[in-house]
Amino acid sequence: MAAIGTGFLCGRGIADITGEPADTGLLGYGKSRQRSDGIHLRLRSRAFVIAAGDRRVLLVVNELPMVFDSVCRALLGRLRRTYGGLYTEENTLITATHTHCGPGGYSHHRLYHSNTGGFRPRTFAAIVDGMTEAVVRAHDDLAPAVLTLAHGELQDAAANRSQVAFDNNPAADRAWFPDAVDPQTTLLRIERDGVPVGAINWFGVHNTSMTNTNTLISGDNKGYAAYHWERLIDGVDYRDRRPADFVAAFAQTNAGDLTPNLDLRPGHGPTDDEVENTRMIGLRQYEAAARLMNAPGVVLADGVDHRTTHVDLSDVLVRPEFTGDGRTHRTGSPVGGASALAGSEEDGPAFRGFHEGRNPFWDTISTAIYSRLPALRDVQAPKALVVGGLRGHYVARRGPVQLLRIGHLYLLGVPAEVTIVAGLRLRRTVAAIVGADLTDVLVVGYSNGYLHYVTTPEEYETQQYEGGSTLFGRWTLPALQQVASELAAAMREGKPVPSGVPEPDLTGRVRPARPRIPRDEPPPGRDFGDVLVEPRSRYRPGDTATAIFAAAYPNNDLRRNGSYLEVERRIPDGWQTVADDGDWSTTFRWRRTRSGQIAVITWTVPRDATGEYRIRCHGKARAQVLRPYSGTSRTFTVETEGGPHANQNATP
Repeated sequence: MAAIGTGFLCGRGIADITGEPADTGLLGYGKSRQRSDGIHLRLRSRAFVIAAGDRRVLLVVNELPMVFDSVCRALLGRLRRTYGGLYTEENTLITATHTHCGPGGYSHHRLYHSNTGGFRPRTFAAIVDGMTEAVVRAHDDLAPAVLTLAHGELQDAAANRSQVAFDNNPAADRAWFPDAVDPQTTLLRIERDGVPVGAINWFGVHNTSMTNTNTLISGDNKGYAAYHWERLIDGVDYRDRRPADFVAAFAQTNAGDLTPNLDLRPGHGPTDDEVENTRMIGLRQYEAAARLMNAPGVVLADGVDHRTTHVDLSDVLVRPEFTGDGRTHRTGSPVGGASALAGSEEDGPAFRGFHEGRNPFWDTISTAIYSRLPALRDVQAPKALVVGGLRGHYVARRGPVQLLRIGHLYLLGVPAEVTIVAGLRLRRTVAAIVGADLTDVLVVGYSNGYLHYVTTPEEYETQQYEGGSTLFGRWTLPALQQVASELAAAMREGKPVPSGVPEPDLTGRVRPARPRIPRDEPPPGRDFGDVLVEPRSRYRPGDTATAIFAAAYPNNDLRRNGSYLEVERRIPDGWQTVADDGDWSTTFRWRRTRSGQIAVITWTVPRDATGEYRIRCHGKARAQVLRPYSGTSRTFTVETEGGPHANQNATP
């Protein structure tokens, strides 16, 4: 009964937020050809309600590329209709893990529709529906809990992808990160009656182990970390509507300049296999978190608190105490630099002809512009101006900055990608005012909206990818430090803060995509669900079993909280599902062929598998109405090492 005296209630919830698995641009890399054609791991939303007395906070960690004001506004609107003023933008932190393998098209700003053809209502609905379900489950799950905070280090899961910029920071800042990475990993442990029932881990690393050539939906390394803990260690069944015994979220911190590609090449490090890298980097995050689960930690007390204010980052007057040069400066309208169009060379180059650092042609033009516009020069130089203005709701200009307190843990929610030194300065700003240890103050990037990157003024000077993507200019970080100081002072003094003016609501003002929906036609002489290529009759652990089915367009039915596939094992009284499309061991890939549509399903046989198995495929075909179908492969046997073995797999 350790919960007595701590004063916390905690609830946990998890739900499926997977969008359209076919013909939808994946968001993150901005590549026109990176369009979804199936699923490796389903995407999930994990919600945690933490209450103390008459106050509460809500944390929602989403396996998404970003969270935009569009989905935040929709979620909060639904919660308001159900719970009144219980969950608001003041006390709700909605954050993304920043996978680059999630369907896009759910923003209300035009830039993020570059490879989706416009707004995708079905993906948007899947995300908002799933987030809402996760919160409802967390609310209904509230019960007394002990919250314990523990910190550790993880050294082999990230590398600095922008060393040139990092090295331009003052020596005192660089000394804080001797390996140019932020190794701090933080765990909030949730226990009931001495039994762990949940965990939230914060560790900064880009969710880019999967490269820009991947076309399967995936939660990437953080998605694998959560999956490994919940599914493989604790046996959570994601399709069971009952409350999960254990919920584990792996959230971001200041990951702006940190790559999981340890060899500083896309898809390279620790190995040369992007799928294995995803698993290994995710596994390392899990293992570090699991160690903290068994560490003593510090039991939290003293309740919760929250402050939130909206900031127009295109027009902040920054006071001299934050600018570093003793003068007042102002942020400016969003402008993309040439180095932003280059992309991160370590994670995924973007457009040819652009480079990180200097771009002589664009630099020359920009120098001439700056000579005539000194105010613009003070804001944006030495950025090579390429994408100027960004008007017409192309990107957001306003976003909420938020400070939450859970016991002595402070979470600064920032709607941007923050580099490690920029994060350090924000953390120091808050810690100095509230009197907290620096390790107990975290910057939670990718939260409550998206305003691109935040670099230090010194990093900005080098115009690497992150500096070129700091849209509001070199004074962006000082502006956020100023806001963070105001939030921290208000929290310390128990005073409210102005809510500010939020980003305009663009609901109903966005252009929807008009996808070309293929006519559902199975191959000649076949029906939907028919097996076109059977799996082999025998496999060994480690082999990959493949079955190919006649299939309809998967976007007909997203099968949220369900599956397009099942791997079943024969048991005495029938068949038992052992894997579905939310499992790491499976892939579901939809393809158009000249003769019709097919689904290619694979299952990598686990080490402990033995017995008889079969593969099933599910979907809905469109005629006058949607008609459900299912197909079942022949039975195959998984043998131990001593059994017969064939080398080739089934192929289309």
